[in-house]
Amino acid sequence: MSALPALPVVPEIQRLPDPYRDENALVAALVAELSAVRADWSQVIAQAGPWVEQVRQNPAPFWAMESLLREYPITRPEGLALMRLAEALLRVPDAETAIALTADQLGRADFDSAGDGPHKMLSSLSAAAISLSKKFLPEEDGGGGGLLGRMGSKTVVAATVRAIQLLGRQFVLGRNIDEAQGEAASARKNIPQLTFSYDMLGEGARTEHDAERYLASYRNAIARIAARFQHLPGGRAASPMQADGISIKLSALFTRYEVLQRERVFATLVPRVQGLVDAAAAANMNLTIDAEEVDRLELSLDVFEALAQHIAAKHPQWQGFGLAVQAYQGRARAVVDEVAALARRLNLRFMVRLVKGAYWDGEIKRAQELGLAAYPVFTHKAHTDVSYLACAQALLAHKDVIYPQFASHNAGTIAAILRMARAAGAAFEMQRLHGMGEGIYREVLKQPDVPCRVYAPVGEHRDLLAYLVRRLLENGANSSFVHQLADPQVAVPELLGCPLEDVRPAPTQPLPSQLYRAAGDQRLNSTGADLADPAQRAPLAAAVAATQVQAVPLASPTDVQDAVVRLQGGFKAWSETPVAQRAAVLRRAADAMDAQLAPLCGLLVKEAHKTLADCVAEVREAVDFLRYYADEAESAGDAAMQGRGVFVCISPWNFPLAIFAGQVVAALVAGNTVAAKPAEQTPAVAAACVRLLHEAGVPEDALVLLNGAGETVGAALVAHPATAGVCFTGSTQVAKIIHKTLAQSGGDRVLIAETGGLNAMVVDSTALPEQVVDAVVQSAFRSAGQRCSALRLLCVHEAVADGVIEMIKGALAELRVGDPANLATDVGPLIDAEAFTGISAQVARLHREAQLIAEGRVQDGQVPNLLPPIAFEVRDMAELKTEIFGPVLHVLRWKGEPDAVIERINALGYGLTLGIQTRIDTRAERLADLAAIGNVYVNRNIIGAVVGVQPFGGEGLSGTGPKAGGPNYLWRFVRPQALPGRPAAASALPEALATRLRILQSVLPDQATLMAQAAPRLLTQALPGPTGERNELRLHPRGHVVGLVSAEAGAGWRAPLALALLAGNRVTLVGAPAALKPCCELRSQLQSQGAGEWLACQDHEPGQWTEWLSHAALDAAFVAGVGAAHQAALRSALAARAGAILPLVVESDALQAQQVIRFAAEQTLTVNTAAAGGNAALLAGLQ
Repeated sequence: MSALPALPVVPEIQRLPDPYRDENALVAALVAELSAVRADWSQVIAQAGPWVEQVRQNPAPFWAMESLLREYPITRPEGLALMRLAEALLRVPDAETAIALTADQLGRADFDSAGDGPHKMLSSLSAAAISLSKKFLPEEDGGGGGLLGRMGSKTVVAATVRAIQLLGRQFVLGRNIDEAQGEAASARKNIPQLTFSYDMLGEGARTEHDAERYLASYRNAIARIAARFQHLPGGRAASPMQADGISIKLSALFTRYEVLQRERVFATLVPRVQGLVDAAAAANMNLTIDAEEVDRLELSLDVFEALAQHIAAKHPQWQGFGLAVQAYQGRARAVVDEVAALARRLNLRFMVRLVKGAYWDGEIKRAQELGLAAYPVFTHKAHTDVSYLACAQALLAHKDVIYPQFASHNAGTIAAILRMARAAGAAFEMQRLHGMGEGIYREVLKQPDVPCRVYAPVGEHRDLLAYLVRRLLENGANSSFVHQLADPQVAVPELLGCPLEDVRPAPTQPLPSQLYRAAGDQRLNSTGADLADPAQRAPLAAAVAATQVQAVPLASPTDVQDAVVRLQGGFKAWSETPVAQRAAVLRRAADAMDAQLAPLCGLLVKEAHKTLADCVAEVREAVDFLRYYADEAESAGDAAMQGRGVFVCISPWNFPLAIFAGQVVAALVAGNTVAAKPAEQTPAVAAACVRLLHEAGVPEDALVLLNGAGETVGAALVAHPATAGVCFTGSTQVAKIIHKTLAQSGGDRVLIAETGGLNAMVVDSTALPEQVVDAVVQSAFRSAGQRCSALRLLCVHEAVADGVIEMIKGALAELRVGDPANLATDVGPLIDAEAFTGISAQVARLHREAQLIAEGRVQDGQVPNLLPPIAFEVRDMAELKTEIFGPVLHVLRWKGEPDAVIERINALGYGLTLGIQTRIDTRAERLADLAAIGNVYVNRNIIGAVVGVQPFGGEGLSGTGPKAGGPNYLWRFVRPQALPGRPAAASALPEALATRLRILQSVLPDQATLMAQAAPRLLTQALPGPTGERNELRLHPRGHVVGLVSAEAGAGWRAPLALALLAGNRVTLVGAPAALKPCCELRSQLQSQGAGEWLACQDHEPGQWTEWLSHAALDAAFVAGVGAAHQAALRSALAARAGAILPLVVESDALQAQQVIRFAAEQTLTVNTAAAGGNAALLAGLQ
C-alpha cells in the first residue's frame, strides 16, 4: 500500500488526568461548573416539552426503530431475539444453519403477547410470523422434517432475513457513497439546513487486506464528496461547516492500533490518515476522527496532534479537521481543554463532535477483568449527562478555536445546548444519527437558525451488523431517552428531568476490587495494571529493566531427606494451627504479592520469558489463589481442614508463580506441610514466592523449597514413604509415572494431577469471523502457545472456512515475535533450547504431512529459541499425533452435524479445554453437554481461566481433578472423615436428582443422611465473575464405576455405592457370591422402582479383580473390605492400565459427603453473553 512519509512521532506524555479517578469527586466538580445551567433548567423543560408532546402525538410508523423498541425492548426475550438475529442471520451462508439459528432465537421468545404498544399491526405481523415458524421450523437445530416442513422453514427464514434487511435499511443512507449522496440531496429538499457526515461502515481491521480495503473506501468517499464541489468557486466547498464530510475510524486503517504498538502506529497509520487529511483539506470538507475505546484515548490524541502539526504546516486555513469526544469518559472534560490548547498552540480551529459514547458496557467489563482501580467511564447515566453538559459549555467557551458539534437525541440536552450556544454567541451545529431522532429534530429544525448534520452510515448489509446491534442496545435500554420518549407512561417532566438533580453516589457498578464481594464472596479481586496507561506501565517496565535473576541452589539427595524429616516434624504444630490463622497467613502473603507486582513481573519476564501482559495476569492469578483458598478453608472450618501429612508439590515452568503458589497454599491451608519442587527452568520465581510465604508467617518447617531435576529431586520426593500426597502439573506421561510410583509404595496416597490437552475450538457458520480470529490468535499463540489450555485444533464449518483461514493468515502476519522485555512483543521465545528443538521437529513433520496456512515472522533474531507462530490445515483429527506445546495451530474443516465433531474430539481422550463459537444458544448448550471436557468456553478465547470464576482442570488424559481454583479442590488435601452437614431438601433439587435421591434413600436408608448431604455438591453452581459473562460449575457422572467388595466388607460397600449411584453412574459390584448376596437384593429393590439398570452384580473372586481394573469401559472404582496388601496390588493394576488416571475410592473416604465428587467429573461452562454485539443485561439495568 502506498503511503506518505511518516510524520514525526509525537512524544508519549501523559497529557490527561488519571483515567481511574473517584467518580463522586469528578461529578461534583462538573456539577459546580454548571450552576447557570441548573438555574435555567425550567426554561429547558419549557422549550423541550412541546417537542416531546408533538412527537408523541405523531408517533413513528410501526417499522421505525422507536416503535420496534417500544414493542420489543432488550429487557425482554423478544428484544434479545431480534438483536441476535440482526447481528448474525444475514452473514450465515448455508440454509441449514440459518434455519437452526432462526428456530433457536424465535423459539425462545413470545412475540404473541409481547407487543402491547400503539402499533397493533406490528404485533399482528409478528404473531403471524412466529405462528408460522412454530409450525414449520424443526425442533432440533438444523434437524429433519418433511418436504413441506423444509419449505416452510426456508420461507420463514427468508421472511426473517427480509425483515432484518428492512430494519437495517433504516440506518444505512446508501449502499455506496454515490447512493448515499443521492439520498442526502433528497433529504435537503425538505430540510435545507441538513449536512451529512458519511461513515463508511466497518469494524477494526484484522488483516492488512482489511486495512487496505477500508483506506480505499475512505479515499473514494472523499473523492466523490469533493466531486460535488467542482461547480463551486475554486472547485472546493466554501466552508467545512456547511459542507458534507466524512468520519474515519483509525482502528479500521491499521490492524494494531494499540498503545503498545506505538512505533508502528506512527510509521504506518499516521501516513495513511495524512493522505486522507490532505484530500479533505483540498476539498475544504470536514474529516472527523471517530472515538475509540478508552485505552486508545491518549494514543488518539497523539495521532491527532501529529496530524494537526502537519495541517498547521500545509493547510493552516483549513478548519475542517475534527475529533469525536465521548462524554461518558471521566476525562472527557479534560480532552476538550487539551484539544483547545492544541488549537491555540498551532493557530488552528478544529471541529469537535461531542457524543455520549458507544462502548460503555465493554469499558465496564474490561476494568473488571483487568482488576483496575476504578472505571474510566461514568457508571450512572445522569453522570454522563452532566459530563455532556459540562463539555458542551467548555466547547462553547472555546468558540474561537473550536466549532462544536453536538450529537444528541435527548430533547432536554438539545434545548439546554441551544440556550447555552445562543447565550455564548457561538457557531455550532447539532447532529443526529441517520434513522434515529427524526421526530425530535423535526420539531427542533423548525427553528431555521439551527444547523444539523446527520451521521450517515454507508455500506452493504453485511457491514452494518455491528453498528445496527449497537444502536439496538443503546436505544433499547429502559433508561435511554429514545426508549422513554416512545413510552407515554413516562411523564414529560420526568423525561426532561435535570440530570444535575439526579447525581447519586457512585459507582453504581461494584468497583473492580469489590467484584466478588458484590456477588456475596468476601475476597478482594486482585489488583491489575492498565498497560495502556503510561503511569501504570512505567514502574513495570523499570522493574523489568532492573531485574537480574539470582541462582537458586540445587538440592542434594541429603537435602531431600532432611527436608522431609523436617516437614514431618513440623506437621503437628502446623496442622493444629487453627484454620483461621492459616487463612490469615495466606491473606497477608496475598497482600504482599499484590504490592510487589512490579518486581515479580520483572522476574517472570527475565526467567520465564513471558511478555509483560502475561506476567501481570500471572501475578494476579497467584494472588487470587491465595485469597480464594483462604476463604474456602475458613468456610469449611477446623473439623474439615485436617491435613494428611507431607505433601509434595511439583509445578511447571509455564506458570512458575501462579501454579506453584496455587498448589503450595492449597496444601498448606488444608493443614499439610509442603515440599515444593519447582520446574528446573524457573526456580528463582518459586524462591521469591516461598520467601513471601515465609515472611507472611508460614513456618520454615511447614514449607521447604527443593530445586532440582524431576528425575532426581522430584522422583525422590514422590517415592519417599513419608509422602502423603502429590500435587503435580505437567505432562500426562510423567503423571502416569507418579501414579505408578505412589501405587507401588502402598497406602492411600493422593495424586492430584493436571496435565495437557489437545484443545479444540468448534466454529459454525453463525459465528462472527472477526471474533473467531481474535479468539484463535489469543488462544493458540499468546504465551507462545505454552499453556496447557492453548488451542491446538480449530474446527471450522466448511461454509465459512475459506474466509476464516484467510483472516488467520493475515492476523499471523501482524504478530510481533521477539524479546518479551520489549513491550510491543506479542509472542516471546520458547522456554529453552530443548523445547525449541522438539517443537521444530514437529513443525518439520507438519510441513511434510499437512498444508501450510501461514507462518509469522521473527522480528528480533538476537533472542534465542524464537519459534514464529504457524498454522497448518489438516485433513483429519488423526493427524494430531500428540500435543505440541508451542505456537502451532492445526485447522480442520467440518461439515454435517457439530455433534459428530464433538464426538471425535472426545475420542482423542483428552479433556481440558474446548471452545464453541456459535450464535445458536441451544447448540452451544448441547455441545457443552456432549463434551467430555473440563472447561468449555462459548464465544470467547479458551485461555486465562480466573480463580473462583472458571475453576480449571480436565478429565480423561488431561487430569484427575478436582479443579484448581474451585470449591472442590481443597477436599483432596484433607483426611476424609464424616462431618456434620445440612441435608438438602428435595424441593431444592432438580427433578432428576430429587427422584434419584428419593429412590436411593428408600433402598439404602442407612445412607440417607450421607446422600442428602452429598446431593447439594452435585448441583450446578453459578459462579461470580465480570459482567457480560455467565460462569457455571457443573458435574456429570463419570460413567461406569466398578465396586470391588470382599467377604470382609460387611456394610462398608454401601456408602461408596450410595455416592456413586447418587452421582448418576452405572455401577457394577464385583465380589464372591457370599459378599454379593445383599448387593443382589439391593438390585432387585432398584428394579422394582424402575432403576434396575443403575446396578449390576458380577461373581468374581478377589484374585480376578485386576481384570476389571484394566477394562476399557471403566471410569472409576471403589473397594470395600480389602486389606492393605491387596489394595496396593489393585492400585498398581489400576495405575498400569492404558489411558486416563482413574480414581480408586476406599470405603473410609466415602464417609464424607464431599467425596461424592470423586464419582463425578467437573465441567466449567463459560459463556460470553455479550458476544452478539454487546451486553444487553448491563445496558438494560443502566440507571
